Amino acid sequence: MTKSIRLLVLIATVTFFGTSAFAQVEQASQISIQGTGLFPKKSDSTGTTYDTTKTGGLLVGYSYQFNRWGGVEGNYGYTRNIQNFSAGTAATALQSDVHEITGEFVAHVPAAIRGVRPYALVGGGALVFNPTSKYSVAGSQNQTRGAFVYGAGVNFDLSHNFGIRAEHRGLVYKIPDFNISRLNLDKFTHLAQPSVGFFFRF
Repeated sequence: MTKSIRLLVLIATVTFFGTSAFAQVEQASQISIQGTGLFPKKSDSTGTTYDTTKTGGLLVGYSYQFNRWGGVEGNYGYTRNIQNFSAGTAATALQSDVHEITGEFVAHVPAAIRGVRPYALVGGGALVFNPTSKYSVAGSQNQTRGAFVYGAGVNFDLSHNFGIRAEHRGLVYKIPDFNISRLNLDKFTHLAQPSVGFFFRF
């Protein structure tokens, strides 16, 4: 009898906490639109230096929150900048559109302040570099680089469905060479991407 009671208590406890942990939140979906700053790290290798102009951009995302602590998110970002390669007195400047496509796991962190929802994220995706006709280099082609993404941010609820989002993301990826052998540094670099914008929950 005692063993049966213990078993029933154990089953009830697991069921209660399991249901609480995996219960969906009231408003699971969220759309965000953010203005971003892009601050690439200057890199050099084998006598060649790579530097990119600091620019602004746009980041649009959709996230789905499975429960109080976990969710997933997908983002699309766009910017246009100039990729600069220099080796001694020789320099090459190449303007490109940069498309950022990423997916992340989002960990929601409990906060003591009502309406403040901090989170951390980690994931991956791709950066697509598309050369423009300005500052064009003969032989340059579109190129896609895989990217590792990490970051953290805070959602500030202004109403039941609407609020402000502040975020900082970091991307690690291989320096593009646009399929031009003399521009190949064969090295990874880092991009810091702070952003702020608005979100809508539903």
